[in-house]
Amino acid sequence: MSYVNITADTFNDTVEGDGMVILDFWAPWCGPCKSFGPIFEAAAEKHGDIVFAKINTEDEQELAAHFKIRSIPTLMALKDGIVVFHQAGAMMAPQFEQLVQAVRDLDMDQVRADMAAQDQG
Repeated sequence: MSYVNITADTFNDTVEGDGMVILDFWAPWCGPCKSFGPIFEAAAEKHGDIVFAKINTEDEQELAAHFKIRSIPTLMALKDGIVVFHQAGAMMAPQFEQLVQAVRDLDMDQVRADMAAQDQG
């Protein structure tokens, strides 16, 4: 599966639920976004079990504001509906593959336990 484009109307349906979602907040005028685009698209083709989605910050300004996107590209990864990575800046292909694998390897039971402990502390 390749990537999908997300709008405010499709965002919740795309990111809720089990599994991995990797978001790319970008804009057409952004040079680093253009450089990172092919890396993102190649990863989307390679990892068919993960949802890769692009959010055009020019067209979806409310989504960008909601997530406090200050620079682009910004990458966000969710696993089982929980944001587990959020960082501005493009990545080279090997670095992006490491991110994909790290999110894939996360123990979500441990993540939820850590979050619960933080809430109680």
